[in-house]
Amino acid sequence: MQLEGIHHVSSITGDAAGNVDFYVRVLGMRMVKRTVNQDDPSVYHLFYADEAGSPGADMTFFEYPGARQGRAGAGMIHRVAFRVGSEDALDFWAQRLTDEGVESERDGASLRFADPEGLGLELLADESGDPPLSARSPEIPAEHALRGFAGARAYTPDPERSAALLGDTLGFQPEDEGGNAWESRGEQRGGFYAYDPAPAERGIPGAGTVHHIAWAAYDDDIEGWNERVSAAGGHTSGLVDRFWFRSVYFREPSGVLFEIATQGPGFTSDEPLEHLGETLVLPPAFEHLREQIEPNLTPLPNPRAASSAT
Repeated sequence: MQLEGIHHVSSITGDAAGNVDFYVRVLGMRMVKRTVNQDDPSVYHLFYADEAGSPGADMTFFEYPGARQGRAGAGMIHRVAFRVGSEDALDFWAQRLTDEGVESERDGASLRFADPEGLGLELLADESGDPPLSARSPEIPAEHALRGFAGARAYTPDPERSAALLGDTLGFQPEDEGGNAWESRGEQRGGFYAYDPAPAERGIPGAGTVHHIAWAAYDDDIEGWNERVSAAGGHTSGLVDRFWFRSVYFREPSGVLFEIATQGPGFTSDEPLEHLGETLVLPPAFEHLREQIEPNLTPLPNPRAASSAT
């Protein structure tokens, strides 16, 4: 069995409208699914990705309106990295972020910044050779569009604790000798997972923090991944059906919540590709609750309709 890099990264926002504006308008991603948190259907689960809603590009958010700003600490991911096509693209993004009032830091082939709620983000000039996963945006030239995930960075005081699970169980490949950097690479895609020393301050979950990271699996392998992680001593959730994919959750030894998610059935199983993310969609198991759920959610525009009207 192989994992195909990152499937999605899920984080927390206290401001759905501002979140949509930043990830769709500023960063040029496409909202591909507007639904609810299946573990707490009173709140949104918003998905931004490439044009097709592909695994490998899904940045997702749970909205808890007015949630206080969190702070990444030990056992938490503190930065999510996306690919762009070139260093010229980094120049474009540095200027675009400046024009939007967002501070950024350029370091060679990297551009680091944070979203409006403090979530650490990074753009890296892409040398992977993987097919780009990009969305169309009226404000972003196609050659500068985001191209899917590059990887993620987490805080831990002891990266060696996670080496056996990452390498032996999940099949990640080490990229250094200290267990600080790994790559999950399959036949189609790859993504890095790296550690930085944990800060002294305790982490605080909240707006602008990552809830979990998901790794992409082939559909027929998900039962096998559950068994493999369990056999290695991991405490899994068992198989969870999220309708658009099936999942297994567990914590890796550093404390970061991992998910392994199937690549299918995908977001077009209940919406046509051309209309992804335009309206609230509920999995069949939640449809009978629509009249209770929908009135309590933050009203959001269709971002594509709004952009085409300007």
